[in-house]
Parts: sequence; C-alpha cells; structure tokens
Amino acid sequence: MTSEPGHPGSSGQFEGSCFPTDYWHALPDGRVQCDLCPRFCRLHEGQRGLCFVRACANGQVVLTTYGRSSGFCIDPIEKKPLNHFYPGTPVLSFGTAGCNLACKFCQNWDISKSREMDTLADNASPAVIAAAAEHYGCTSVAFTYNDPIIFMEYAIDVAQACYARGIKTVAVTAGEICPNPRQAFFKHIDAANVDLKAFTDRFYREICGGELKPVLDTLEYLKKETGVWVELTTLLIPGENDSASELDEMTSWVAQHLGPDVPMHFTAFHPDWKMTDKPRTPSRTLAMARDIALNNGIHHAYTGNVHDRDGQSTYCPACGKVVIGRDWYVLSEWHLDAKGCCTHCGAVCAGVFDDAIPGGGPGDWGSRRQPVRLCEFQR
Repeated sequence: MTSEPGHPGSSGQFEGSCFPTDYWHALPDGRVQCDLCPRFCRLHEGQRGLCFVRACANGQVVLTTYGRSSGFCIDPIEKKPLNHFYPGTPVLSFGTAGCNLACKFCQNWDISKSREMDTLADNASPAVIAAAAEHYGCTSVAFTYNDPIIFMEYAIDVAQACYARGIKTVAVTAGEICPNPRQAFFKHIDAANVDLKAFTDRFYREICGGELKPVLDTLEYLKKETGVWVELTTLLIPGENDSASELDEMTSWVAQHLGPDVPMHFTAFHPDWKMTDKPRTPSRTLAMARDIALNNGIHHAYTGNVHDRDGQSTYCPACGKVVIGRDWYVLSEWHLDAKGCCTHCGAVCAGVFDDAIPGGGPGDWGSRRQPVRLCEFQR
C-alpha cells in the first residue's frame, strides 16, 4: 500500500496507513520507546505496543489506525456521560480500536480489545467527520468507545476540523498519558469525561494494568491549567472499589484538589470480559456513593446505568431545587437561565450552558441513538 506524501510507508506487517507520531525516541539497542503513556512500550521493528494501534515501522513509532473507525453514532451528550456540557444536545461519537489499559471488566471490550482490523469498518477523514457533524446538527464530536489518547494524532486533526466549523470536541478517556502529549492533546479538547476507575494503586495495577498517579496528575492538570470542562465517572464493582472508606477518600480528594463543582458519576457494573464472576452493582451502592460525595462537598453527584430520576437530575447547590430534571437521557425539567443561573434563587450552576441552542436553554435530542455510516455520507 502506498502512503500519503510525507508519511512513512506502510510496513508489510501492518494493515492500513502508518501515520507519523511525535512522542517516542530511539534506544541504543535498536528498539524505539513510545513516550505517549506511562507504559513506555519498547518495540522492535514490526512490533505493536500494548495499545495495538501504535507500532514500530521503519524505525519509528507510527499510528496504524489514522482515518479508520469502529463506527459512528449520534448520541445524547448525557450518555458520555456529561450532564453539564450543552445538556440535551446531540454528539457524533466514534472510536477506533485498542486501548493502553487492560481492564478485566472492560464494558467495550469488543472495540478496546480488538485485534482485528475488520473492526475498523468506517473510513473518514477529519474534514468529513466535521462536515457530517455539522450536517446532522451535532453540537459536538466525541472521541469515545476506546481511549482517544492512543489515536491522538487522528483526534487532534478531527478537533481542528471541527473547530473550523464551530463544533465542540469531547474526550472520554482514562487519563493515562504523559505530561508532554497530555498538553498537546487537551489543547484541542472542550470537554472531557475522565474515568477515575478506583482510588487505590492495587486496583489500577491488578485489575487495569495501569497506575493511579498519572490519572490524578491528568485531572489536576485539566482543572488547574486548562479551560476543559471536566466530569468524572467511576464504575463501581462489588468487592473491588465500592467500599465506603475508598469512596470517602476519593470524593474528599476530588473536592479538595479539583473543587466541588466537578460532577461525579457513579455507574453500575455488569459482568463482562474477564470479570464475569462479580454480580451487578446494587442500586443501594450507587446511592451510598452519591451520598458520600455530597456529604464531602461535591455539588453534583450522579448515578448511572440504572433508572434513578433523583440520582440523575441536577440540583442547585444553593437552594437544593431541581434545575435540570432527567429521566434516563430525556430532560424533563429546565430551570436555568441563559447564563446558567438557577431560576429559583439566581445562584450559578457550574457547567457550559450558554449557547446550547440560540437564546440559551437545553437541546431537545432526547434519548435517540442514531447510527451513521460516513462512507454513505461521503457519497
């Protein structure tokens, strides 16, 4: 396969294009080290990193999935989940394949653990993705399903194409990234939902094959050094990361280091991938986590993957009244003015609400999920 001008030629053992990357260096023994994430994969010619999509070709680290997606779908923004970023609006979501973690409980394992390039069934350039988002009336484009950090070159180009059309970008990520690429990646992102998987080194090491500290560093960087809107999600797994003591420590850290306005989502686990021996998360565990977060000063704590109108609605932190009512992904009430202030008491509700639709207010996308084939859109 011939490569695009200026790109290294495709190596015979890799399907698809080989797109150049910046974050790597050569080692004295002839290998190259990927410096994107704290895993620091050291690769011989023809080897892939654990993420599967970054590989050594022609003596350098390349991205093998640029321009290729596992599929596109228009979702409600609340599904990311983001409850304070243009509520009620549609987001064009897509991912690629692979992941730089090895979570035993992965809920998207068919995509994130895929080693089959056939998973990447939809080809689309950044310009086409941005044009499609505009055509379908999407407020934003989300890099999701698998972690966009591992395809950051593709994601950045998509973000720049979206920016030119006034479309926002969202990253759904685990936050396992090194400082220099972190700065380059998030410079192009408007909102992020970061998966804070647990609050112990043991969980990250034994269950995810990762580290907790880089995630906490990413969170502090986002809140203190960028304008990215941030929300957190923790999937609660019975007997693994759902103890009251761990949740108390986690939510206290968030309130102290990130501030009380960072929304936290506690979502229900279902048995999947390599963790089928655990039961589903009881609703009472989600309610406990939410109560602990609120008691520790977090203004907005939510429950997810269960039907819970109270736990999924947004309340004014000043007067306690509902400002955004939710029934799953459908907005049932709206009591914010165009500046995001509570219409009951006038207090500001943290978030990005100002221009979801002309004149302020929520979108009306609802709970629809609309698959999109960009190959058909291009035609």
